Amino acid sequence: MTADKKDFIVTKSKNESVTFTVRMDKTLQAKLDDLSSKSDRSRNELISLCIKYALDNLKFIDD
Repeated sequence: MTADKKDFIVTKSKNESVTFTVRMDKTLQAKLDDLSSKSDRSRNELISLCIKYALDNLKFIDD
């Protein structure tokens, strides 16, 4: 299929994000909100960065 100049081309999204709920202490939320304001990043983006860092640097000890 070829696209005509006036065609509006839509392809499948490559976004593989998921949505889920996390419960956390209010003080932790406040720290995230403060950092969010200072860094101009969303709380969600900061949480994702924190989790990625934690998983990349995790040392699992199997007892």
